[in-house]
Amino acid sequence: MRQLLTIGKYFKDKFGEKVYKIPISISGFTCPNIDGTVAKGGCTFCENESFSPNLTDKSKFKLNLKSNENPYLEKQLLQLEYQFKYTKERLENKFGAKKFIVYFQSFTNTYAPLDTLKALYEKALSFENVIGLSIGTRTDCITDETLNYLEKLSKRALPNYLLSPTHSYKNYEIWVEYGIQSIFDETLEKINRGHDFANVKEWINKTKQKDLLVCGHLIFGLPNENQEMMLQTVTESINLKIDSIKFHPLYVTKNTLLAIDYQKGNFRPISENLYIDTLIKSIKMLPANISISRVTAGIGNDSLIDPLWCNDKHQQMKKIKSALFKENLFY
Repeated sequence: MRQLLTIGKYFKDKFGEKVYKIPISISGFTCPNIDGTVAKGGCTFCENESFSPNLTDKSKFKLNLKSNENPYLEKQLLQLEYQFKYTKERLENKFGAKKFIVYFQSFTNTYAPLDTLKALYEKALSFENVIGLSIGTRTDCITDETLNYLEKLSKRALPNYLLSPTHSYKNYEIWVEYGIQSIFDETLEKINRGHDFANVKEWINKTKQKDLLVCGHLIFGLPNENQEMMLQTVTESINLKIDSIKFHPLYVTKNTLLAIDYQKGNFRPISENLYIDTLIKSIKMLPANISISRVTAGIGNDSLIDPLWCNDKHQQMKKIKSALFKENLFY
């Protein structure tokens, strides 16, 4: 039986104890195919509020790479502090958590002027027991200037109180999480992604050249893709030398462009059996050094339209672990 390298195991091996990610949602952040810079309407599957449990302020103010000012920065810093402290306290009380990564999760968290990013990232790293950042973004929403700054953060020494006498880590852990989704340009166009795969390759390569850690997000069940195409996306993502990977099934939620296609009969979601089979094949392809950050996703509220098997992540995980066990793999 082979133990898979989960992101949890990676952190425990490196830091000597479990590291907890604290998800953060900051109002004012958006992306270029929502604000109309590269496309309109967002990705066809995107209904951001369903992915933003911490976001309570639906401000109309939106940042972009060309913003000259940010009058809401102080409010954003307060949001960051409130969300971090609330979740940290809960994790400490429930699990005895001692080390944390601040995860800028919702929206596109490099799609803002560098001064804003610096203020938010520096604030996050100043919190007690934080050993790093994980920044969710798109490959068309990051700049060389931002990558240079993140490279400097990754070389910054951790405070002495966070160091371990039995483990050799010394610097902050800086991850950039990119939505790869698919390597096929026709698919990216179909889902209104707003960029091509060449853009993904360019910026992941640049990020790796800075010795930053990269997590790639892949979606199985995208329109008109068969299993062979999905597995090709896995292969090409591996070739990009990513450090971790997240697998997601494509599901339909209310108030999305995908929901309209679904209602017209133009889209049929992936079956649970095909998803699990594709996932197992993908995991078996992964080199030992690529950690697995997620094997599935779902949404357990009434915004889910289809497939209904995505509304119970606990049942999904039971079936996935059982399928892995049959392949002598332990997750």
